[in-house]
Amino acid sequence: MDSSPDQIIKEIPPFIRVYKDGRYEKLSGTDTVPAGVDPSSGVQSKDVVISPEIPLSARLYIPKPTGKKLPLLIYFHGGGFVVETAASPVYHNFLNLIASESNAVVVSVDYRTAPDYPIPACFHDSWEAIKWVGQHVAGNGPESWINDYVDFGHVYFAGDSAGANIAHRMAIRIGSENPGGNLNLQGIILLHPYFWGEDSIGSESDHPWRALVGDLWKFVCPGTSGSDDPLINPDKDPKVSDLGCSKVLVFVAGKDILKDRGWSYKGILGKNGWKGDIEVIEDEGKEHVYFLHIPSADSACTMRTRICNFINNKA
Repeated sequence: MDSSPDQIIKEIPPFIRVYKDGRYEKLSGTDTVPAGVDPSSGVQSKDVVISPEIPLSARLYIPKPTGKKLPLLIYFHGGGFVVETAASPVYHNFLNLIASESNAVVVSVDYRTAPDYPIPACFHDSWEAIKWVGQHVAGNGPESWINDYVDFGHVYFAGDSAGANIAHRMAIRIGSENPGGNLNLQGIILLHPYFWGEDSIGSESDHPWRALVGDLWKFVCPGTSGSDDPLINPDKDPKVSDLGCSKVLVFVAGKDILKDRGWSYKGILGKNGWKGDIEVIEDEGKEHVYFLHIPSADSACTMRTRICNFINNKA
């Protein structure tokens, strides 16, 4: 048996490789791009420090000024709770498009990731970011872009994969403990959400990635009770009906192992007494978070149009 420090003791592609001596290598999502002005859309972005102690930061996006206050989208990136950041090229490009096409201000939260900061660090950071945003409601918060451009009557949360899980969790916290009641969360947008469970549903049982998905959860949340932990399985969460918004938009992908969990989310909310409106949209034949990597695909463009309509209360 290989006993050298370079022995690989765990590998969860495409996220992480862990060696016997404790070192690890993140296998994707490590590239970054600077904030600035997007030449194709005119969207401006900049990085702000929310808490130097944590540390916690965010990347802000504003479209071309129109002279009126704009909806706010708080976004949580994906990456299995392990990889990617708010400065990752795929998220920077995606949120430039969202800010431009939806004419919305975007706050992209750069939460801490596993394994250095296992769950619940990402949930703690995301809630701190939401509270920081809430400091601006009266127009005298620490960040001028939010003071000057945000309409706090129209706030949305969104995320993809692990970030969609975070958006869901943050909406539950808004419903149960909205700090001062000062954020009017209208809706959440869950893109290919990372939910899971001990028992297979739909096509999961035959999927070659089933073991990997469960293994990833146990890696990022070492204190978990398993795949029926309420943090990963909404069906086991007694607080799921506290979801603090009136509408939900869910996207799933036909070739994604997580597809059936996205569809089941609608039934979970309904049977637990949540009274809002939910729509689930499936892109047939598509892979997990394909829209980040192929933004020009017809289905990716249609997705962004639906997001725009959702944020701007259009039919």
